[in-house]
Amino acid sequence: MSNDALIARLQEQIGKDAVLTDADVLATYSRDMMPLASAGKPVAVVLPSDTEGVQATVRACAEAGVPIVPRGAGSGLSGAANAVDGCVVLVLTKLDKVVEIDAGNRLAVVQPGVVNLDFRSAVEKHGLFYPPDPSSYDWCTIGGNLATNAGGLCCVKYGVTTDSVLGLEVVLADGSLLKTGRRTVKGVAGYDLARLFVGSEGTLGVITQATVALKPLPQAPATLVAGFSTTEAACEVVARAVREGLVPSLLEIMDASSIKAAEAYLKTDLGAGSDCRALLLAQSDSGGEAARRELAVLEQICTDCGADLVYATDDLEEGKMLLQARRVVLTALEMYGVWLTDDLCVPRTRIAELILGCERISEEVGLRIAVVGHAGDGNMHPTIVYQPDDPDEFARARKAFDAILEVVLSLGGTVTGEHGVGKIKREWLEREIGPVGLRVHRQIKQALDPDNLFNPGSMFSLT
Repeated sequence: MSNDALIARLQEQIGKDAVLTDADVLATYSRDMMPLASAGKPVAVVLPSDTEGVQATVRACAEAGVPIVPRGAGSGLSGAANAVDGCVVLVLTKLDKVVEIDAGNRLAVVQPGVVNLDFRSAVEKHGLFYPPDPSSYDWCTIGGNLATNAGGLCCVKYGVTTDSVLGLEVVLADGSLLKTGRRTVKGVAGYDLARLFVGSEGTLGVITQATVALKPLPQAPATLVAGFSTTEAACEVVARAVREGLVPSLLEIMDASSIKAAEAYLKTDLGAGSDCRALLLAQSDSGGEAARRELAVLEQICTDCGADLVYATDDLEEGKMLLQARRVVLTALEMYGVWLTDDLCVPRTRIAELILGCERISEEVGLRIAVVGHAGDGNMHPTIVYQPDDPDEFARARKAFDAILEVVLSLGGTVTGEHGVGKIKREWLEREIGPVGLRVHRQIKQALDPDNLFNPGSMFSLT
């Protein structure tokens, strides 16, 4: 089947308005937010509005031998949604219904095109809470969160996306619809196929619906901020908090570079002092006296570890203001150039070594590197700032990106904590999981997608 014949068939089955071929439109849908990842030219962008439209698209592409790259809002940071030459980009944003909210069983059924924030707002009306909150939660979609197993600031207490998934509906490579999982609290019938598809970056199938578990709506959080003159002292607080069994709903860290950028952007002094090398931000959503007790213990740990500043508040607006410093870091760094953010995870006892390693790499390449991250689970985001019109700076940024990953593996960490492997960390995945792990990945891919139809070249190659 020729490309023209494929497009004609898709227009007939999905609708002419749902099949886009304009060159400028194709370019818009060809890549995500990761500047290092290459992107090809698709032959068409298809936007079905229901599961049947997804199935029809998959069947047509399978017959034509045309690869499919599933895509959500394009907020990803690994190149996983980037087009390959000659593919069809399958955009799922029109599957945007919250199908069901079952408050009695604390679950919901949701389509992949629903924006994370919209979904969270919808379940909040029922006194419920959907925990995963990536930094792009106000525009990223649930489908993209599922594809990359996204996390966010609340992971330390509530886990990542897969921890909320009960079941999925997935269109397979032959166009059939697989229904996985359950609606019950417990269930061990067969392999846990839902977890296999979560985080698979669209390489095994196309998720068209998810059943997710919800939590009771947390209490308004109490907030703590602490400043330290050494990175090691701040990271010792994290290690001690873990040893003592504290589970705050949020525990974030900012290094000196990110603190300075946030202060300049917000035009305010965070109160940590000019010698501050690290800032910890914590919240407890246990409510009332329980939250105050939890933060009091953490406050004492900070003091014992030599904090120069410790401040706690149960005022909601004041807490939001303090947390804003963490949330604006990436935007603040744009004052100095464009940013290239990495995503990795190290054992919590080795966070300080990672941050100090990034400082060394920053000096070696001559570029600003700011580190922020989810200290409670060791998921760090070193962010490299460079000038986009300077090829030499771009090359040094790429060098720094890889050097950071080298440090991560040496510390017993993993090369991605929540953004995924995509098209920029394929060789790093192989180094991390080894030849046997890579062989098993390829065998699973071959079993579910024998013609390499779905997102070829993402995560790993078949050869």
